[in-house]
Amino acid sequence: MQLFVQGLDTQCVTVEDTTTLLQLKERLSPLLPVQDQVITHAGCPLADHVILSQCVPANSTLCLSGRLLGGKVHGSLARAGKVKGQTPKVAKEEDKKKKRTGRCKRRLQYNRRFSTAVSQFGRKKGPNSNS
Repeated sequence: MQLFVQGLDTQCVTVEDTTTLLQLKERLSPLLPVQDQVITHAGCPLADHVILSQCVPANSTLCLSGRLLGGKVHGSLARAGKVKGQTPKVAKEEDKKKKRTGRCKRRLQYNRRFSTAVSQFGRKKGPNSNS
């Protein structure tokens, strides 16, 4: 069975039907040490004890890569969204009617002062008087 191993460069490897993945890794050990090799097929890592002819079709491409060092994630994911969960929900205020501006404001001002004004006796009252 013929397989293509894609690492830094692509190699064509001929293997027997009973070859396991560990035996293939030993053949590729000049590239990377066996314990650091990770071989994947279709995005899934393969286990060392797998017989290649049972899980990988002929003429497929296997990807060879090195193990990545793991480490701590900065910050705890258990506290993600903490502030949003603690913040009380405030009801949305109704929108206030916006003030009129420009020509419309002047028109209302004119109507209030002159057209609907009733002549009164005595002194003129200001706009803030409540009587």
